[in-house]
Amino acid sequence: MTSPAEAEAEVPASYARRLNVVAALVPLAVGVVAGIMSWQLGVGTLPAPGPGMWPLVISVAMVITAAVLVLQSRPRGDEERFTKDMVTVAIAAASLLGYAFLFELVGFEVPTVALLVLWLKGLGRESWRLTAVVSIVATAALYLLFITGLGVSLPHIIQL
Repeated sequence: MTSPAEAEAEVPASYARRLNVVAALVPLAVGVVAGIMSWQLGVGTLPAPGPGMWPLVISVAMVITAAVLVLQSRPRGDEERFTKDMVTVAIAAASLLGYAFLFELVGFEVPTVALLVLWLKGLGRESWRLTAVVSIVATAALYLLFITGLGVSLPHIIQL
């Protein structure tokens, strides 16, 4: 027999199915958009792959997997209701879009520090000291690794 708290926490089957369908449609949409963008990069041929070849392969795999999940979206019994904690996940995902936009606009350093501050202080509720140290040290380490060490051409404002 289930307790009153457990009965209240149970998710109706129709709601659980909708949750499962939505959870599968998100990667399906991302896969379709990524596939279109990959195609625009140029796929090339198998002997001479273009820059869009592997992103297209991954996109097709995402679309196929998500389509299978949509078809198998029946409730399994372990679904949970959406809660206020889901807002944190949405903010984190939206912040990545903002990061990508700012990255191209102002360079690597400022958006990276800002993203880490948002995630550590805003979402993770860490102390200001930890947030500042981790944000600056991680950004510096990434700068040294990618720009200085590997010679990756990233837009950046600091010239060493």
